[in-house]
Amino acid sequence: MPERDDIVVMKFGGTSVAGPQEIKRAARRIVSAREAGNRVVAVLSARGKSTDELVAAAFEISDRPDPREMDMLLSTGERISCALASMAINDMGHKAVSLTGSQAGIVTDSSHTKARIIDVRADRIKETLGKEQIVLVAGFQGVSTDSRDVTTLGRGGSDTTAVAIAAALGASVCEIYTDVTGVFSADPRIVPGARKLPVVSYEEMLEMSASGAKVLQLRSVEYARNYNVPIHCRSSFEDLPGTLVLPESETMERPIITAVTHSDDESRVTVVGVRDEPGIAGRIFTALAEANVNVDVIIQNEPVGDDALADLSFTVDRDDLPTAVDVIGELGEISHSVRTDERIGKVSIVGAGMRTNPGVAAKVFEVLGREHINIEMISTSPIKISCVIPADEVKHAVQSLHAAFDLGDDAILPDDPTGENPTVPGL
Repeated sequence: MPERDDIVVMKFGGTSVAGPQEIKRAARRIVSAREAGNRVVAVLSARGKSTDELVAAAFEISDRPDPREMDMLLSTGERISCALASMAINDMGHKAVSLTGSQAGIVTDSSHTKARIIDVRADRIKETLGKEQIVLVAGFQGVSTDSRDVTTLGRGGSDTTAVAIAAALGASVCEIYTDVTGVFSADPRIVPGARKLPVVSYEEMLEMSASGAKVLQLRSVEYARNYNVPIHCRSSFEDLPGTLVLPESETMERPIITAVTHSDDESRVTVVGVRDEPGIAGRIFTALAEANVNVDVIIQNEPVGDDALADLSFTVDRDDLPTAVDVIGELGEISHSVRTDERIGKVSIVGAGMRTNPGVAAKVFEVLGREHINIEMISTSPIKISCVIPADEVKHAVQSLHAAFDLGDDAILPDDPTGENPTVPGL
């Protein structure tokens, strides 16, 4: 990895570039970072709801749009944002150059709509920075290494673009600008008293992103952890410190529970009457992986009848449900039938302190039981407990767990190792 210097990568989300005033505000932040002596690369998302509008337009034409053409369509939104922001920066007296994902050297696999970055060939970015120019990169997109087709990285993919570029350049920090002031102990829309977290570890943020927190895309946090890129998640609309995402060794002592997260955009698939024999589960989940369907919670019951048939349930993103059902159907006579629940809920607690504090799971189950919230599936890791529950109980579950673990603004916490103003190079 190159030695870190004065390079700062700044990523602006859709709400941060939604209209002319927002784009000009983002441009001023970029210029301010440049005038502070940093070399600046900014990664921009599509404006506001433009990606949703492009998706809707595709479905007006086709019930199942071709994935390659969807990538070609959806990649346009970020290019528009970059071109407009570049114009604003040039009007402020600084030279900015906008690049598409492929021009910036973002090389991916060929999984359309969910591509993964496999390399960042940042020569053109470095050359432009060497000319004392600001670089704007269209987020969420790249080019596949084999077919040379345009690819997109999935929802939130601009986060991953920014972190990958920061890693390739050895940037001092990757700043993620959003419409919230940082990462909170719960969704403030559900828990108004949720606390802004001054710092979280990569491991905690990974679990939070995987279990429903939408502040940072999961793969962006994975990339940051793998390449030791500090992330500063902060507001586009307030000039205040946000939340730092750092290695666990730099976060010092943390509370037992850091946050309560939730998801209500998942579905459940139950494969009924699965033959209880070696290799069947492997066939099912290999086929799902090959179709790029990410599986979360998995439960298989032990057969109790003479027919030795089991039921296998798992959860997937709701958008992946039709693909998952098709994949299982194509496997032939491995089961009697497939059942689906298109709307389930999931609530999770996350905290590095869970490793050394027994009784956390018992408290979670006790709280949900006391509130008459039925747990349908359970998944655990050393620092996370997730419960699948009825979708209409999610809000109640989040509020109850947040209160039970005393995660509000008035909680007594260990000292913030970053202080009032995080001192990461480049901020």
